[in-house]
Amino acid sequence: MEKVIIYLPEVAIHFKHLVSILFEKEYFGFVESAEEYVLKIRSFIEENIGIYPAKQTPAKFKLYGENYILYKANKRTTWYIFFSQIEQSFFVKFITNNHTAFIGNFNP
Repeated sequence: MEKVIIYLPEVAIHFKHLVSILFEKEYFGFVESAEEYVLKIRSFIEENIGIYPAKQTPAKFKLYGENYILYKANKRTTWYIFFSQIEQSFFVKFITNNHTAFIGNFNP
């Protein structure tokens, strides 16, 4: 069975908003650069979910997904990708990075 990746609607919307946020807050000088950055995150997920070593999500954060993987975008930013898995189907439920208050409360 081939691997299937399904993004919850909230995650798909987050990716769309992320491009605008990155550009508006001047993390990138061009919209195209912000789009490329988000595309790299998505590509990482699609290439590595199910292969990259996943970690179990701590109990109090399980509503975000039973497992998570990390994507280190650069020296300062690590993305946390939370997902659930049923056989070869991966449901990406939540994504955040180390710059959010959420991760400050996350102790794997």
